[in-house]
Amino acid sequence: MRDRERILQSLEKVYRGAFAAADEAGDAPQMARLDLEYQRDQLHLEALLDIRDLLLPEQPPQEDKRTSLLEKAQQIRRLTKLRP
Repeated sequence: MRDRERILQSLEKVYRGAFAAADEAGDAPQMARLDLEYQRDQLHLEALLDIRDLLLPEQPPQEDKRTSLLEKAQQIRRLTKLRP
């Protein structure tokens, strides 16, 4: 499985290439759109990676206590719960 940093670097590489092409073309609206999309996609991806991390089995068991699937689901619910 790819680690978090490698995934985020891949996302950045794709957007940097598109941003450079828009910059060379002098397309300011496209550059602004790409910047906004990159930030949005990065946030979505980080949330998905957080969920993935919550679902993965714990590597070193902490005092022989493992998180049950129900506890992991509750953690995901708390993570994704919208706050006012």
